[in-house]
Amino acid sequence: MPIDEHLAAVRRGLNRLGPREAHAAVRAGAVLVDTRPEFQRSAGTIPGALVIERNHLEWRLDPASGASVPEATGPDVRWIVFCDEGYASSLAAASLVAIGLRRATDLAGGFQAWRRAGLPVTPPLSVR
Repeated sequence: MPIDEHLAAVRRGLNRLGPREAHAAVRAGAVLVDTRPEFQRSAGTIPGALVIERNHLEWRLDPASGASVPEATGPDVRWIVFCDEGYASSLAAASLVAIGLRRATDLAGGFQAWRRAGLPVTPPLSVR
């Protein structure tokens, strides 16, 4: 199956959130997770988001892994993962659902959509 078809299929199984919906969900207790690599985070971050790069995600969010973050208290945590534009995060969220984290989803449009919506972000790092 080509990646575009796979991505579309994965997204049909997620309750993806737009930036404002994700912001409201965080205020209600959801946890934002920034999966972007360090070089992308230099463009700014979402205050309060956990930073867990994609290659560690499942182990850090699965409470049974032995390497989980303190926020990984059980399968009912509402995880909202995001990448820069919302592609890789859909695949990541589907992987989380597949390991039993049934409330996991992603931020449609990623960090770029959050910023365009005028929601809080840290300023980009200045290059010296």
